[in-house]
Amino acid sequence: MADTSTAELTRNAPSQNRTAREDVPRGLHGHPLDANLATLAVAEVIGTFILTLTIIGTAIAAALARPVAGVPYGSLAVPLAGGTALAIGVASLGHVSGAHFNPAVTVGLAVNRKFPLAYVPVYLIAQLAGAMLAAVVAWGMFGETARTVAHLGATSPAAGVGAWSVILAEAVVTFVLTLVVMSVATDNRVPRGTAAIAIGWALGAAIFISGPISGAGVNPARALGPIIVSGHFTDWWIYLVAPLVGGIVATTLYERVLRRGNVPT
Repeated sequence: MADTSTAELTRNAPSQNRTAREDVPRGLHGHPLDANLATLAVAEVIGTFILTLTIIGTAIAAALARPVAGVPYGSLAVPLAGGTALAIGVASLGHVSGAHFNPAVTVGLAVNRKFPLAYVPVYLIAQLAGAMLAAVVAWGMFGETARTVAHLGATSPAAGVGAWSVILAEAVVTFVLTLVVMSVATDNRVPRGTAAIAIGWALGAAIFISGPISGAGVNPARALGPIIVSGHFTDWWIYLVAPLVGGIVATTLYERVLRRGNVPT
């Protein structure tokens, strides 16, 4: 009798654990957010720091024409750097915090009830803190000219480009990035192993498109962190509002329309 009871408990334990974990809020990649909120915040700080430092470090080196193993970086370096950094962050921290690293993603998910509203302020603060820390570190590594000449990689409209063009560019490319995030990270029809690569290259594509127009913010935290630290506030509100709009539209479209689609039989 004792052996039978022990066996039953052993068999029932996994299902009990699964039931308990089903009550835990789920992260962007389907993992349970069962770590404490401080741990989730630290993961978002680290991920946003790595992403922002990689992008602005590359942009600063290109702006200052710093030679890198021969010649300075060209126009292809920033999108490649951004895509690589985001892929690394998603692969390494997605199972901890969901690897948002972007207020447009966090707010879009929350608006569509795919992320707890109570977590949103902590995530947004963590993301902005990570981006500002990256700007400070870049300043320290590259010196004063990184701030005075390259503005720490802060985004700003290209010469001769009007505000409406910048708004459209930032909204559209953030829409593209967030739509890819929703597809590969929240839909169980998509193999999980594709998420990091797809999201990383979506950011790369977004930077390729918007770089010559808006400087490729695609992320309010990545844009505002260097803007605040450098004090270069040119049209800063665009890089806050436009990506949020793009992210909300993308998450809403996926939840209301695309998630219901199936392959024709």
